[in-house]
Amino acid sequence: MATTRSPQPPAIGILMLDTRFPRPPGDIGNPETWPFPVRFARVPGAAAAAAVRGAGKGLLAPFVEAGRGLVAEGCRGIATSCGFLAPLQRPLAEALGVPVLASALMQAGAIAATLPPGRRLGVLTIEAASLSPELLAAAGVPAGTAVRGMPPGGALAGPILGGGTTLDTGAAEAEVVAAATALAAEPGVGAILLECTNLPPYARAAAEATGLPVHSIVTALTWFAAGLAPPRW
Repeated sequence: MATTRSPQPPAIGILMLDTRFPRPPGDIGNPETWPFPVRFARVPGAAAAAAVRGAGKGLLAPFVEAGRGLVAEGCRGIATSCGFLAPLQRPLAEALGVPVLASALMQAGAIAATLPPGRRLGVLTIEAASLSPELLAAAGVPAGTAVRGMPPGGALAGPILGGGTTLDTGAAEAEVVAAATALAAEPGVGAILLECTNLPPYARAAAEATGLPVHSIVTALTWFAAGLAPPRW
């Protein structure tokens, strides 16, 4: 007799910033991005600009509250929707009692370890001026990693950091490709890591333009989910 598998709760809960801009497929906040069940929780008052320019300062309490709600709903791992929240990694894990992946930057060391000798990682970020050495160190990003940001106030950074409600995805893709190409031209860069969780919709275009591997929150959470809910063979 065939057995019926009971529905499984989402393995991953995603703590979303309090934003209004569109989230195309590939964005962390679009359910179509994920080949596994996820559950979202918006963190009230957590604006993108505050997360990026404050590196999570003052946001721990509301993130913990929202995270506890997701854990209570059955989520076995928690992620956030902003790479600049790497400093919240340890305090979130301590408060929630489940595995946490606070930033796409957390995979930097593993990516760097895959590269041939003489090659290094490059990070593409929403705002280079805010990605401090202290934040990079908190995420375990190797010293010597190249960093390049998106154009300030541009088609991507403008709506995201400015609280916008529209997004020109064609113009955003062109900006990402241009920035990734410039990053790939820096000496020794052998792979690109997208800090921002809104950049993955354009990862394929960046990879095709540069010929380099492009990692992101999508690669990070796919790995994370594989450990939380391994397939049954």
